[in-house]
Amino acid sequence: MPPQLEPHVAAVHRSGRVVAAAFGPGFYVRTQAPLRLGKRSKPEPDVAVVPGSEADYVQSGPPTTALLVIEVSDTTLRHDRTRKAAVYARFGIADYWVLNLIDRQLEVHRRPVPDAANARRFRYEEIRVFGCDEAVSPLAMPQARVMVSDMLV
Repeated sequence: MPPQLEPHVAAVHRSGRVVAAAFGPGFYVRTQAPLRLGKRSKPEPDVAVVPGSEADYVQSGPPTTALLVIEVSDTTLRHDRTRKAAVYARFGIADYWVLNLIDRQLEVHRRPVPDAANARRFRYEEIRVFGCDEAVSPLAMPQARVMVSDMLV
């Protein structure tokens, strides 16, 4: 893979800080670290929110699910909307966000479902787009509000 561009790096770190503040104590925000979603699937999302703390995973290995997964997307936008979305849907990630740096918006994917018509066999039934001046609440933290503009650079 080509090296990450600085807007991508900055947006990953901003997104991590913003969701860490939204979730608060008791949650671990991992950046660019693996999830163990299956025997042969260990994606490394840009940001993943999991229960607990860093120490909870030292002995047991990577988390096997996440409450929220965020991919920061510029050059990989198509891949993040299709292939990665299908992987996360397949393994039941209920809240998958694509921070679209090109169009300066957040694409929120929810309700993973099997789909025999889809080449990858899974998809998200609900996809909603939030502009940079809008806020969204994570499914696992509905009382929190995350401003899209706070994640963008």
